[in-house]
Amino acid sequence: MRLVATAALLGLLGTTTAFVPPAAAQGPRDGRDSEASVTDHVRTVSDLAAVCDPRVRGMRRLEAIAYCQGFLTAAGQYHAMMFPQGGPVRPLFCVPGRGPSIAETGIGFAGWARSNPVYREEPALDGFLRYAQAQFPCRDAPARRPARR
Repeated sequence: MRLVATAALLGLLGTTTAFVPPAAAQGPRDGRDSEASVTDHVRTVSDLAAVCDPRVRGMRRLEAIAYCQGFLTAAGQYHAMMFPQGGPVRPLFCVPGRGPSIAETGIGFAGWARSNPVYREEPALDGFLRYAQAQFPCRDAPARRPARR
């Protein structure tokens, strides 16, 4: 068994010397991209909407989609931690059991931002929370019935 493990390790070591990382194969770079990144300065609702909007062209779509979905996922996870189900504080929004995908949420947010330009200069997170509250309002908790005697 040791012989097999040693041979496998030597085989891996032998192949790593011939491996050239893709970045090195592209030649020297000055550290700057030729195209400005749309995700460098996402601060406002309009910035985040531009990143999440699939209608926008001419930018790095994969980078923008990843940023949008990461932002929305983190905001949703933080909200879930701050307002656990059954906790003492009512959540800001209540996504149904089978809510939309994160991609659908990003597209929905971008549409909401276009429809609500009054919020375009607010912080991105504030705008997302406004969208989530409008899209997924929480129902009032049902009144408890008195116990039967």
